[in-house]
Amino acid sequence: MNLLAQLYRHSLALLTDLYQLTMAYAYWKNGLADREAVFHLTFRQNPFGGGCAVACGLGYVVDFLRELRFAEDDLSYLATLTNVDGRPLFEAEFLGYLRGLTFQCDVDAIVEGTVVFAGEPLVRVRGPLLQGQIIETPLLNLVNFQTLIATKAARICRAAAGRPVLEFGLRRAQGIDGGLAASRAAYIGGCAATSNVLAGKLFGIPVKGTHAHSWVMAFEDERRAFQAYASALPGNCIFLVDTYDSLTGVRNAVAVAEQLRRGGHQLLGIRLDSGDFVALSRQSRQLLDDAGFQAAAIVVSGDLDEYRIEQLLRDGACADVWGVGTRLVTGHDQPALGGVYKLAALRDSAGQWSYKLKLSEQAIKQSEPGILQVRRLRSAAGQFVADVIYDEPAGLPDRPILVLPGGGEGQAAPEYSDQADLLVPVFRGGRAVDEPPSAAQARDRAAEQFASFDRRILQLQNPESYLVGLEKGLHTLKGGLVTAARRGSAAGR
Repeated sequence: MNLLAQLYRHSLALLTDLYQLTMAYAYWKNGLADREAVFHLTFRQNPFGGGCAVACGLGYVVDFLRELRFAEDDLSYLATLTNVDGRPLFEAEFLGYLRGLTFQCDVDAIVEGTVVFAGEPLVRVRGPLLQGQIIETPLLNLVNFQTLIATKAARICRAAAGRPVLEFGLRRAQGIDGGLAASRAAYIGGCAATSNVLAGKLFGIPVKGTHAHSWVMAFEDERRAFQAYASALPGNCIFLVDTYDSLTGVRNAVAVAEQLRRGGHQLLGIRLDSGDFVALSRQSRQLLDDAGFQAAAIVVSGDLDEYRIEQLLRDGACADVWGVGTRLVTGHDQPALGGVYKLAALRDSAGQWSYKLKLSEQAIKQSEPGILQVRRLRSAAGQFVADVIYDEPAGLPDRPILVLPGGGEGQAAPEYSDQADLLVPVFRGGRAVDEPPSAAQARDRAAEQFASFDRRILQLQNPESYLVGLEKGLHTLKGGLVTAARRGSAAGR
């Protein structure tokens, strides 16, 4: 079932930047369209000042690539675009080429829910240069945002220290697309449920929610509002108690809870959405317990993120469940992941691979050449100890030497007893080789992954660095390419 096809009843081939199509046209004009190429999608820095990220968005990528084709109305639109001289931007023969285009690339990717690190390729595309080029923008669009939000969700869930986190962000999300993608990513990152009903339907995410302040305000008083709600939905009663006065609201909730109990039902909990959460939650817990409702949960919501949750728990807040919205689904403190997509290898006219890299005065913006793979090493104790980025055709030595960002002589990989390559086949020859994991499976994978890392790497602030580096042979090859490129640039001045 293609989720994107359900949401959009038309082609998504034009979900791209214009320069992807102008480059595609120029490749075609210069006879380069079918030259075999390799591209990698990576990100340069771990988001939110943390030590890692959670790979997410591959499910959307698979759906997009399965349906990649230019519809007649796409081509009709492209035919209307002009140069500054008023002539067509694309000649008719090129549009005919696009009409017959079918996706033919091999795609390897890191499975959703995998913990990943800056500099590692999340997606590798190998195939015709033109095709690899035109999918750059949509792949970045789909992977960047969902990886960002899955990572934010994982951080919030870690701060919650085992207490469930509910994603409440739809009303503040960036449109329909952003709301759905954020709900999916937040669930993969560890959230227990969403308020987004459409996301529940599409992705199989549990949905949770009760009532808003408007429900209480629609009645003469708060207790009658709670009674009316309990009459309609006796098995779903979590009362929002801060419409007027939070502690009075808790007392009204207790009174209605006693009526529920006499009818064979129970109060599931109360929700605090404003005020001094530490004091109010502790007082609310006392009121609930004294009335015999020890099992009733206290849900806390309202402008929360990982830092505030961590502080509230440190200060003694009695919260059983957290509802997090705006600061989760918008990636509040870092609105973009900053992923990039770079050409890394291209076959020359003789059919030989020519490795490519982008130079920059900023070392962090230099790209990596080759046909890259990531090998994750695990100790005998079951803990992940290092990731090695290497050139797949060259292979990886049994005891690799890692060169860390910033260079140096390198260091031997730690002792390990198990290893696995992270990039796995997703498409071969343009055909999907397997179904991507469901959102629930990706969520389980993320939880398993986090359990296998040193907790110091997962700290919200000042995390320790996980060992990620280039295999020494790849680093040496890159150094030679850098030197040659700089010499060529100087000679051309």
